[in-house]
Amino acid sequence: MTADKTNLLNLDRRDLEVFFAQLGEKPFRAIQMMKWIYHERITDFAAMTNLSKTLRERLAECAEIRPPQVVLDQPSRDGSHKWLIRLDNGNSIETVFIPEPDRGTLCVSSQIGCPLDCSFCATAQQGFNRNLTVAEIIGQVWQASRLLGDQRNGHRAITNIVLMGMGEPLLNFANVVKATGLMQDDLSFGISKRRVTLSTAGVVPALYRLREVSEVSLAVSLHAPTDELRNELVPLNRKYPIAELLAACKNYIIDKPHRRITWEYVLLDRVNDSEQHAQALAALIRDIPSKVNLIPFNPFPGTHYQRSGLAAITRFQAVLMAHGLTTVIRKTRGGDIAAACGQLAGQVQARSRRLNCVVQLATG
Repeated sequence: MTADKTNLLNLDRRDLEVFFAQLGEKPFRAIQMMKWIYHERITDFAAMTNLSKTLRERLAECAEIRPPQVVLDQPSRDGSHKWLIRLDNGNSIETVFIPEPDRGTLCVSSQIGCPLDCSFCATAQQGFNRNLTVAEIIGQVWQASRLLGDQRNGHRAITNIVLMGMGEPLLNFANVVKATGLMQDDLSFGISKRRVTLSTAGVVPALYRLREVSEVSLAVSLHAPTDELRNELVPLNRKYPIAELLAACKNYIIDKPHRRITWEYVLLDRVNDSEQHAQALAALIRDIPSKVNLIPFNPFPGTHYQRSGLAAITRFQAVLMAHGLTTVIRKTRGGDIAAACGQLAGQVQARSRRLNCVVQLATG
């Protein structure tokens, strides 16, 4: 990156209007620029023919459009794709595309590594380096859109975006909010707010802030129905226990009749997959509009956890459904390229101590 150049991928529509105003230009220049960047996927100012030659020359001097670099494209046998994206100082992140007959879901990362240290997640074992910039978050969508094309099998290629890749999105609050706004802007990707989903382990103060500035859908990585067990699996629970998390989730969807919380629950053999666990989970969330995603554990090198058997998974689902809870067993996709849920690892250099990171990011 050139130190004195502004990467326009870091700017949303309002930021671009301010940027062009500082150049003495009218606000409509922001609209033109967004169309070139996101609709035409043009990064060379010289090719932007509806801008004056003088403006193009000025932009070349003070700005750039620089998405993160894709260094590896791994297709899966099931049609999924995993892209390794290189950032700085040897760091890399991973982004995954999951096609279905009726939709195409892009799983986006928000941090280099993750500071939360969830014991069953490969990303957590990589440690943490830093938050991603807006350009690095929206750039993943930009690159995937470029590589996939606008259409796939006669349908729009990317219909859904989930922030379920590397990192805890709510610990990168400002950049994630701006990036998800760009995802929804008609001048960029135009994804419906119901089709942009933020996944969190439960950074409670940030959940209250999120309600005030965003309407993205919410997925919560729960994984246990009791504080004792969740403290072991999701250490963040020691700071924000389940009761506080549920209160924040209820607040997020209040006065929004069509909104519900998606609860993510990784099933670990003889750890959190008993009928008693299912009954406790049902009692916990029964008064919250909910959908439950049951996720068969995806092993990674060095883990001591095992995937629950099919009988245990289907029994768990049956208990929840008997309580009237919409419950889906997530199909494992991309397992042959380590792109399944919980397997993303990337390359994380200069790791920071996790506890300090969580405190600093949550309060910064």
